[in-house]
Amino acid sequence: MKKYLEAGKIVTTHGLAGAVKVQPWCDSPEFFCRFKRLYSKDGSICYDVAQTRIQGNMVILKIKGVDTIEKAQSLRNLVLYLDRADSCLEKGTYFVADLIGLSVVGEDGRPYGVLSDVLKTGANDVYEIKTASGKPAYIPAIPSVIVSTDIENGRLVISPMEGLFDDED
Repeated sequence: MKKYLEAGKIVTTHGLAGAVKVQPWCDSPEFFCRFKRLYSKDGSICYDVAQTRIQGNMVILKIKGVDTIEKAQSLRNLVLYLDRADSCLEKGTYFVADLIGLSVVGEDGRPYGVLSDVLKTGANDVYEIKTASGKPAYIPAIPSVIVSTDIENGRLVISPMEGLFDDED
């Protein structure tokens, strides 16, 4: 499992004192704001968070040591990462990075494909499954469909809705 996970991207500056506007890639801007340290992709650079506040679906971020618009401008388009160890997920929730690549099987062991994307729809997530034929299939991430998620063994067990995978037979 990856130690550092994508958390968001700095899209522009905010004001003249070095703040930046971040598009969070987490479940919510509130989740992003929990972190006091953010990192470069490999963790070699640590950005200490001085302050955060939510503005719509964006986060205004103040990083310690970034105190001019010029310094903030140099960070535009930077992808920020969080350290997995700094996060505590609720039981039954997972990082998208851990879900991508899971083999998807039925309760009977029938293989359906590989989880290739997680789509945020508002009501519930939708998992995109790349089937053996290459055709995508979409399943709602709801308890009646998702039987179990086993990150360690790379398996997602599902109870597919009738007709969903009929083309794959």
